[in-house]
Amino acid sequence: MALQASSRSLQQRRAFSSAQTSKRVSVTKVRATAIEAENYVKQAPQTLVRPGIDTEDSMRARFEKVIRNAQDSICNAISEIDGKPFHQDAWTRPGGGGGISRVLQDGNVWEKAGVNVSVVYGTMPPEAYRAATGNAERLKNTGDGGRVPFFAAGISSVMHPRNPHCPTMHFNYRYFETEEWNGIPGQWWFGGGTDITPSYVVPEDMKHFHGTYKAVCDRHDPAYYEKFRTWCDEYFLIKHRGERRGLGGIFFDDLNDRNPEDILKFSTDAVNNVVEAYCPIVKKHMNDPFTAQEKEWQQIRRGRYVEFNLVYDRGTTFGLKTGGRIESILMSMPQTASWLYDHQPKAGSPEAELLDACRNPRVWV
Repeated sequence: MALQASSRSLQQRRAFSSAQTSKRVSVTKVRATAIEAENYVKQAPQTLVRPGIDTEDSMRARFEKVIRNAQDSICNAISEIDGKPFHQDAWTRPGGGGGISRVLQDGNVWEKAGVNVSVVYGTMPPEAYRAATGNAERLKNTGDGGRVPFFAAGISSVMHPRNPHCPTMHFNYRYFETEEWNGIPGQWWFGGGTDITPSYVVPEDMKHFHGTYKAVCDRHDPAYYEKFRTWCDEYFLIKHRGERRGLGGIFFDDLNDRNPEDILKFSTDAVNNVVEAYCPIVKKHMNDPFTAQEKEWQQIRRGRYVEFNLVYDRGTTFGLKTGGRIESILMSMPQTASWLYDHQPKAGSPEAELLDACRNPRVWV
């Protein structure tokens, strides 16, 4: 009996070992496939749109030019403040397009700052299409048959400073097209916005940030700022917490209600004002003294940032569902964050004021 039991045990161990080996081989194949999906190149191509098809005067090519110029100017401004350059990875995608990822890590001012550009096209599963747009009407009665032909170009950035008195900042501007699918005509729309996530409330800083974007909005449509400010507060709500990720900014999506030329001009103006809205605040506070308690509070707020990005952010969902580059998709994550059990800031404290502002959005300008 003991010998039979020992024999069965040996067989079980062998079977388990074989299964584990098979699993490792399978995982290795998956990883290899993922790596093969990205062709890293030493130098970014002059253009990532379709050569010979998307001409220079097409919206696709013009939007790519806007976001690549913005990537250059914003990275230059951040590097000048930090004193450290960005690391760049350029890649192409066999299915169509590619991207340029730039990350500054372990800097003097920023623990982590990334500015990514991507231009991708091909086909995507219907669930990715649904993740890409918040317009449910567009997707009624479409079913799940086939794959949706699409084009997507965008610039995305998140910057996490070291000093808890310097705010985290995020921006994203994108242009999207689909071709006819399941009876739905081809679509196009713009989306994006810039928002700010401080650990402490400094009204003058918020007036500067929001004031910059109100001026941008007013140059294009006086109704934009109120509409997009409110949209931002609604979008960045962490529903399971009942609080916003930060103190807002502007946000818009599915914008195609007017001439695309006008929306392109607005998007260009908005992305070109990221430096003006954000950098003066960082310069003002990057050398402020801070305590261990203030650093801990920053870590807790970063935890909220992670929760929103992984649970609710449509850009993250779209990237994962279309097999996007994982390092680029998760570039928005901070290097470190904290989740303390049932942490409650002391009533009347600066930390409690920030929490109140996240729960009850304020009008800054």
